[in-house]
Amino acid sequence: MSKFEFIQGNEACALGALKANVQFCAGYPITPSSEIMEILSGRIYENGGRTIQMEDEIASMGAVIGASVMGKKSITITSGPGFDLKQENIGYASMVEIPCVIVDVQRSGPSTGGATKTAQGDIMQTRYGTSGDTMKIVLYPSSVEEVYTTTVKAFNYAEKYMTPVVLLMDETLGHMRESVDLEKYADIEVIDRKMTTRSVEEYRPYDVEEDGIVRLVPFANEEGYRYAINGMHHNEKGMPDLKAEHIDACITRINDKIELNYEDICESEKIMLDDA
Repeated sequence: MSKFEFIQGNEACALGALKANVQFCAGYPITPSSEIMEILSGRIYENGGRTIQMEDEIASMGAVIGASVMGKKSITITSGPGFDLKQENIGYASMVEIPCVIVDVQRSGPSTGGATKTAQGDIMQTRYGTSGDTMKIVLYPSSVEEVYTTTVKAFNYAEKYMTPVVLLMDETLGHMRESVDLEKYADIEVIDRKMTTRSVEEYRPYDVEEDGIVRLVPFANEEGYRYAINGMHHNEKGMPDLKAEHIDACITRINDKIELNYEDICESEKIMLDDA
């Protein structure tokens, strides 16, 4: 049975996050993305979660990482100037392999630019914004309906590959309204992160299992799993280790889990290119 709703792109993003079972949102209001956080602040309790307005974008990204370490599906929402400030913590999340979703509803820049002017100037920053050699999963929907489904995919990829995922939008898409049938996505796939099959005694957080993806048991678990998370190059126990083989293992793992799953992750649409 169809149930069409006339919704805004930002609203579709919030609804997609709720569908993916988001449980924590931290952010700092910024045009043209503010509606996403506003909607989540009023509805995230439906998933047993909470939204918190932080003092700035740096703290927002840190809070999201912390919530994800505790096992909560987490999201932060911003625009260009705030996305600049999040870069160091995005690099940290990549290194320690913490899943989270970062939504960037782009506006004109550089600097604070024009809050109500659309732009796509952050695309290169998603690839090269952080220090070091890390691959990023970046998704860019092209319609309000795709915003809804792509937001769910962003959480799925984050949890499946234990990595931060960037969802790019822009002012036009965020504030555009379309009639969308959300009922047809009632059974859309929602993926949760896998837990380790190893005992407490055998567990090493960065000793990957059969699919090459780390299994980070949520902190404060009742089973007694304890481990370190460290942004430096680290060994399988999570402890700092600058031996060449451990540096190679870190960088290879966080890139291979994306590069080797290219066919699963990458989607594109090409139109009117015959004479391009």
